[in-house]
Amino acid sequence: MIYKLVFKRLFDFLFALLVLVLTSPILLITIVLLYFLNDKAVFFLQERPGLNANPFKIIKFKTMNDRKDKEGKLLPDKDRLTSVGKKVRSFSIDELPQMINVLKGDMSIIGPRPLLMRYLPLYTQDQAKRHLVKPGITGLAQVNGRNTISWEKKFEWDVFYVENLSFFLDVKILISTIVKVVKREGISAENQTTTLPFTGN
Repeated sequence: MIYKLVFKRLFDFLFALLVLVLTSPILLITIVLLYFLNDKAVFFLQERPGLNANPFKIIKFKTMNDRKDKEGKLLPDKDRLTSVGKKVRSFSIDELPQMINVLKGDMSIIGPRPLLMRYLPLYTQDQAKRHLVKPGITGLAQVNGRNTISWEKKFEWDVFYVENLSFFLDVKILISTIVKVVKREGISAENQTTTLPFTGN
């Protein structure tokens, strides 16, 4: 409980600061590449539900363009993912700006991924428990399949994390995440550029 209330926030802040400092050359190179090769679109900001489902603006590198069809609807993700965006995403570099969200206190390093606001009414009472902790950059669902497992399984992992949050669990998830990133596992679901939208149970 002390870890959850005090030390987890301290760890988040120090770890995020360290990551931003160590990856600053990568961040600068990515910003330059996206600016010149991604139609000057560098950052992606979107409202997501945080602790207790309170909204905040998540910060990511923009990996997709805003191309639309003749009816004005956005094209499928696979048609909007740019070549440079695909590289940025494959190495999980698109997630690095979220360290700013961690510094601000919107997010934690470890926790359930912040999903879309429109999903909030679709959760079961049990699935909604995922909002009892701060959302994270990585979590149990990310190290146990990421975009290759079903939404139901992701939520099971999220709720398990909320009910079993501890320092040792966070360390285990962090180490597993580093291994996954290095091996570049679980980036996309089979035959999908990104995971399919959640439509409810």
